[in-house]
Amino acid sequence: MARKPSPPDLARQVLRNPVHWLPFGLGSGLLPVAPGTWGSLLAVGIFWALPPVPLSVMLPALAVAFVFGCVNCGMSSKRLGVHDHGGIVFDEIVGMLLVLCITPRTPGWTLAAFLLFRVFDVVKPSPIREADHRIPGGLGIMLDDVLAAVYAALVVRGVMLLPPF
Repeated sequence: MARKPSPPDLARQVLRNPVHWLPFGLGSGLLPVAPGTWGSLLAVGIFWALPPVPLSVMLPALAVAFVFGCVNCGMSSKRLGVHDHGGIVFDEIVGMLLVLCITPRTPGWTLAAFLLFRVFDVVKPSPIREADHRIPGGLGIMLDDVLAAVYAALVVRGVMLLPPF
């Protein structure tokens, strides 16, 4: 098994090879602390920069992004010699966008969706943990974050169904 690249070597590899650009969130995955959080924040920025997109357009687009991520993140991971390197954040970007596409477009709900997604992505309750550890390649990299997004989306939707105080 290859050793994990040191930060300067990693930055050089990522910036020089276009295969790594999207998996590393156009550089957000190179940030030294909590790259997954930075990738999720990038997704929030993308979401708010785009005009509202109907769910009938967003879900197929995210399905395509998921498939693309399985291939591209898998290639990036293989070239680095590290399965699901922490700097690979395209999975967080797709997962966060998935939660946001079913969340009301307000700052408060966006913050709630962001926090829930990060909690489920970090804690990895079952079956997220199993997907993260048992499924190899790009599918394993992408699937655990999509599952975290589903958990976060279920909580957001559940809270939305509660009667107001």
